[in-house]
Amino acid sequence: MTWKDTYQEWLNQDQLEPALKEQLVAMDDDQEKEDAFYGPLSFGTAGMRGLMGPGINRMNVYTVRQATAGLAKLMTSLGEETMARGVAISYDSRNNSRLFAHEAARVLGAQGIKTYIYDDLRPTPELSFAVRHLHTYAGIMITASHNPKEYNGYKIYGEDGGQMPPKESDMMTGYIRQIEDLFNIELADEEELKAQGLEVVIGEEVDQAYLANVKTVTVNSDLATEFGKDMKFVYTPLCGTGRMLGERALKQAGFTNYELVEEEAAPNGDFPGLKNPNPEFPEAFVRATALGKKVDADILIATDPDADRLGCAVRQPNGEYQLLTGNQIAAVLLHYILEANKQAGTLPDNAAAVKSIVSTNFATKIAQSYGVTMVNVLTGFKWIADQIHQYETKHNHTFMFGFEESYGYLIKPFVRDKDAIQTLVLLAEVAAYYRSREMTLFDGVQELFTKYGYFKEKTISTTYAGVQGPAKIAALMKKFREEAPQDFAGVKIEETEDFAKDTKTLADGTVEKLGMPNSNVLRYVLADETWIAIRPSGTEPKLKFYIGTAGSSNQEANQKLADFEAALTAFANE
Repeated sequence: MTWKDTYQEWLNQDQLEPALKEQLVAMDDDQEKEDAFYGPLSFGTAGMRGLMGPGINRMNVYTVRQATAGLAKLMTSLGEETMARGVAISYDSRNNSRLFAHEAARVLGAQGIKTYIYDDLRPTPELSFAVRHLHTYAGIMITASHNPKEYNGYKIYGEDGGQMPPKESDMMTGYIRQIEDLFNIELADEEELKAQGLEVVIGEEVDQAYLANVKTVTVNSDLATEFGKDMKFVYTPLCGTGRMLGERALKQAGFTNYELVEEEAAPNGDFPGLKNPNPEFPEAFVRATALGKKVDADILIATDPDADRLGCAVRQPNGEYQLLTGNQIAAVLLHYILEANKQAGTLPDNAAAVKSIVSTNFATKIAQSYGVTMVNVLTGFKWIADQIHQYETKHNHTFMFGFEESYGYLIKPFVRDKDAIQTLVLLAEVAAYYRSREMTLFDGVQELFTKYGYFKEKTISTTYAGVQGPAKIAALMKKFREEAPQDFAGVKIEETEDFAKDTKTLADGTVEKLGMPNSNVLRYVLADETWIAIRPSGTEPKLKFYIGTAGSSNQEANQKLADFEAALTAFANE
């Protein structure tokens, strides 16, 4: 069946939702039609994410129902006990998120599967918590995280509260692909489901349980009392889910002297004034910066729409604000956690921190200085969750902190995904700690650079949209895999790690096993300890390049970063 056949099938469909039918009729460009209908929306271990609109390659009620029907088939195959455990469902502030969440509940209910659905939007980390708290088999989070307003997504969680493991996710994908008729998926009436006890509305009770756990994130409550009251900071939830729990978490930790960006305080799926509601970009901080200067704030903090990522800008000596990178935020948080535990005599002998393979060695140096093990895992927070599970099962390590360079952090493992609410509370405390030393958070980062070295990282993300996108990405990965040079910017490659083959090849040709799950990632370690990694995005049509380097000064590190970026770009484009 060609994309034209599929397009025509949708066009002729009497049951098509009126709004989608209107959009479909309005399509007058063959390229747009082909992109919407050439193939199904990719479903991976992180779920699916895409533009909203009509088509099998779009987020709409039909693709959401199809994905959920696949989950229902998986749970049904596992038996009545699994079905009875049910599924927790949450959603963010995006347009159609509430609709998609309730459609998912209707699909599951039609198969006799119990659901626990929030009474209103909630952050992604609370969905992860709810899966564990309610002991459900799975969780569904309707969100496109930090993407622009045109996107939405469907994240699937396993019974440990982490993103669904590859084995179960692959099984679910298989079931999804068996469902060819998207227009005749059985739906239950929600009122009937509630009457039968198959749909349970959850809310404040789970909020309170989650917030009770958030209290354990605080290391030194006196800092909020003594120095937090005089420390001003600005918080913006970027029109997303962060405000309700974020404000409650801050207040219970003793932080009340903050300003909220009013234009971005209420949930709004159109994200007015925010092209990208992404806290890693300076444009997300425009309003926060203006407010920060007005109230003389020490720091600006932003959480993304589903409140799993957090970004921060710190005031410099000249009064301007400088964004910290995700790696820098992670480094300053980890240092604070380890130093506080060392001072209190509570740092375990088997302490471990976990980071992704594309995250900074800055944090590794910090961990090593405290005798703490740093474990590297594949990109995707599910692998950090997997490490936590192993530690709890084998009792070989005590988890202290986990992070990814993409602004995701986890302090306490009662959640098994990135948690910006936990991070919001701890970062405020860290800022208060530096204030107690008559320093700003900016000063604190500089202090760590002086002690451990000037680490610099950069992520270069290139989008390859449309039908030809996957082929272009595959061709570039093939080029780097088979034709890589012996050096970048004149610095020799000493190790080539190919995670698709589970191999590490040394400069002399020696091949060793990496001992990690297979993933389409390449990583080069250079003679000066610089590392370069290349991988396709798991949720978007992008190829991502990562560079991590360090120098004895800020200037040296920046120059090295520029040189490696130029060399990498030149090879990719030649």
